[in-house]
Amino acid sequence: MEKLLPSGKGRLARTALRLRGRAVPPIRVTELPSIPVAAGAVRMLPAPAEFRSLLLQRISQARRRIILVALYLQDDTTGREILEALYAAHRVRPELEIHVLVDWHRAQRGLIGKAQSPGNAAMYQEYASRYGEGVHIVGVPVHRRELFGVLHLKGFIFDDAVLYSGASLNDVYLARHGRYRLDRYHLFESKVLADCLADFVRSALLENPAVCALNQSILPSTRSQGPAIRGFRRGLRSARYLFQGEASGAQDVEITPLIGFGGLANMLNDAILALVKSTQRKLVLFTPYFNLPGPMNRALSRLLASGRDVTLVVGDKTANDFYIPPSEPFKTIGLLPYLYEANLRRFAKQHQEAIEEGRLHIHLWRHEDNTFHLKGLFIDDEFTVVTGNNLNPRAWSMDLENGLVIRDPRGLLAQMHAAERAAILANTTRLKGYRDLETPRHYPQPIRKALNRLNRVRLDRLVNRLL
Repeated sequence: MEKLLPSGKGRLARTALRLRGRAVPPIRVTELPSIPVAAGAVRMLPAPAEFRSLLLQRISQARRRIILVALYLQDDTTGREILEALYAAHRVRPELEIHVLVDWHRAQRGLIGKAQSPGNAAMYQEYASRYGEGVHIVGVPVHRRELFGVLHLKGFIFDDAVLYSGASLNDVYLARHGRYRLDRYHLFESKVLADCLADFVRSALLENPAVCALNQSILPSTRSQGPAIRGFRRGLRSARYLFQGEASGAQDVEITPLIGFGGLANMLNDAILALVKSTQRKLVLFTPYFNLPGPMNRALSRLLASGRDVTLVVGDKTANDFYIPPSEPFKTIGLLPYLYEANLRRFAKQHQEAIEEGRLHIHLWRHEDNTFHLKGLFIDDEFTVVTGNNLNPRAWSMDLENGLVIRDPRGLLAQMHAAERAAILANTTRLKGYRDLETPRHYPQPIRKALNRLNRVRLDRLVNRLL
């Protein structure tokens, strides 16, 4: 019998209950429908260089389809290397289906804090004019303005395999030129999972009139796309992955793909929160930006109050991709790492007793001048969440997100997961308490001045919510 996630009607009912202030039945995490995947068909890659190598290898080996979904494909050495590989694959196999999906807004601007530019779309158009058709690059406009939400789906599909990471596609994410931005990288050899993710991309994204080609010479304005974007957004609120849930075998793990969009009836949010609340012994949580949504913050506090073991792995402020060294000119975006550190310090202070009693372990990641972009959870050595979701208010209510919940009741992946955690923790420092984190009086003068201005008008709360 086909076993699917709650239907659109069921999700609307959950939304109606929330709007009326009534209790919503919690998701039972052990009853989530799932796709059985042989444990031997699941692989973790240890570092971004291996991720880059496998990505390029799979592009060259693909026979039927390549579907790449990421926030952006950057105009840099790595971005051009990937485009060259995609066009080369098309020349060898003209029948190969090749789609690249990126955020519509992000593709048409330069980097934050850098000079104004036409963005990565100019590179896509350059390659299309040089090589012709065959590689379809489209922009997905989740909202009319980037500030209010972006395409944050993840996943690269090659024939019957899914390569999943929170990484976007550029030099630093893929460890070029001596620096890297650390993420998680998993390969799943599963036709059912690959078909499930590919079917969603086609039906919910590629076939929608709001989703436009970026490698055409003239792009429509976002304003002209307004009605289509509004309709697209309405459809995303009830979007879901469709698949046939089946019982797993003795050598299988169970994988549930989930979509999340908006603050109400968000299946990904609900599942993550339910998993956190279901923790019986220990929870490990990774996030690059410590800015937890209120429900997640409260759930962690309840776990600690009930004696559960909680480990938080967060990037040091200097390992944040928005960090600007004091030796460089100040830009407003450079405030963010300090705001995240202030959030973490408040949380640590609130739970200082749990730190001292060994129930709360806070690890700060830092390795030379590299940056940290990890997200996800481990719950009781049974559940793992692999996701691009930053576990912050923006991801919780504004961006289009997805994730894979992996259930492994037999511990078939225990050794692989332990190796991943050990590799990540190798470059961390464990806090003894909240006093190990700097206070604003130790920050550079421009940072102190800007933070004081934000605090006076309570804008720090708004910034935390939007970024």
